[in-house]
Amino acid sequence: MNNQKVKWGIIGVGNVTEVKSGPAFNKVANSEILMVMRRNLEKAENYSKRHLIPGFTNNAEDIFNNPDINAVYIATPPSTHAEYAIRAANAKKNVYVEKPMATTYAECKAMIDACTKNGVKLFVAYYRRELDYFKKIKELIDSKVIGDVKFVDIKLLHPPNENDFEKDNLPWRVKKEIAGGGYFYDLASHQFDFLDFLFGPIKSAKGNSTNQLNLYDVEDIVTSSFLFESNVMGSGTWCFTVQENQKLDRTEIIGSKGKIIFSFFEPNPIELISDGTTTYFKIEYPKHVQQALINSVVKDILETGKCISTGQSGARANYFLEQVIS
Repeated sequence: MNNQKVKWGIIGVGNVTEVKSGPAFNKVANSEILMVMRRNLEKAENYSKRHLIPGFTNNAEDIFNNPDINAVYIATPPSTHAEYAIRAANAKKNVYVEKPMATTYAECKAMIDACTKNGVKLFVAYYRRELDYFKKIKELIDSKVIGDVKFVDIKLLHPPNENDFEKDNLPWRVKKEIAGGGYFYDLASHQFDFLDFLFGPIKSAKGNSTNQLNLYDVEDIVTSSFLFESNVMGSGTWCFTVQENQKLDRTEIIGSKGKIIFSFFEPNPIELISDGTTTYFKIEYPKHVQQALINSVVKDILETGKCISTGQSGARANYFLEQVIS
């Protein structure tokens, strides 16, 4: 596809596409959105008008059958990722799918197989791999400023969301049939994809999970221990029912000469402790957090670069989630 343009169809234009991702497709070189799809036609039309996109529909087939579209961004909840990705692949469209990649590892493998069979590319929206904040962490680790990494410890503690108390109006993120699990699936998937980027695949993982507050049916607290193929050890605790004053988003990477402390979801500076001194790196997120990753996706499709968030790497995050929750 050298010297061509990536022309996108977007399936699902909810909140994530308003700022985080959607506008970036028209800001990246050699990329443009031709059509958006949402089951509610009025909302699809409204999105297309606000974002100056020429086409809109409430039928995904209109995107799959459009000969001018050569790539599909799937921004629906995880329960439909596999279906839409496989249909896109069968229509010979490249695929960029939201995270987590699917509700199960088996679905991830089916998506990979469909794209391989049809000769199209598959990417997953784990955008932290291309954000300057997280690239700085990788740079610090690769430079051995904290020596050889020994272990990583994750703490993610969050109070319940308002809708968690509404039995008849629960968020889809705590419905297993839609999300694959609870908030752990939604948030820890980002964390483990990034740690995979830093240290390579996880060799083994064990976990315990339960539901302590009974606001919904899926897990609300998880603990885990894990081992990377690179021999780095890890542990983590995720709890989504703490008090507001107990809220915590803190990950520590411990090395033989120091440590790095950072947050995955809060705008806290990176803290480097080495040789008895502490250095802070305050790196802001860009307005469109997926833009750098989308740029690499476009270059990969056009064969002018490589994207580092693929179907293969994305599937590994799902594999880990299942090892912990099983």
